[in-house]
Amino acid sequence: MQTPLVERLDRLLPQTQCRQCGFDGCRPYAEAMARGEAAVDRCPPGGDAGARALAHCLGVPAVPYDRERGLHHPTPPLARVVEADCIGCTKCIQACPVDAIIGASKLMHVVIEPLCTGCELCVPACPVDCIVMVPPG
Repeated sequence: MQTPLVERLDRLLPQTQCRQCGFDGCRPYAEAMARGEAAVDRCPPGGDAGARALAHCLGVPAVPYDRERGLHHPTPPLARVVEADCIGCTKCIQACPVDAIIGASKLMHVVIEPLCTGCELCVPACPVDCIVMVPPG
């Protein structure tokens, strides 16, 4: 039995759930492509190689990813909480689409690095600017 088109497209996406494509995550983007409602060039985390793979899967001409949507990082940065500045508001936890941030109200939060996709959605959510993006490692 052949894997459905939406599943194949979703597997090609980086699963960052960053929303730079204009959809609420990788799966909704894959669904829109499968319906013919979205182009293959909307995923900065996937870069040009990702756009080519999506085009191949759909049998459409390959195009480079749309650089106006964001930068491609071959190795995405990781979020890190600056402990001294964290007020424990939980807004970063609520913003993280992959549950990579843990903590409790009024206590310092921490990023679980292996789960962080580098989407940066936690950065603007923080009211005290205590989240920084750092190179992995």
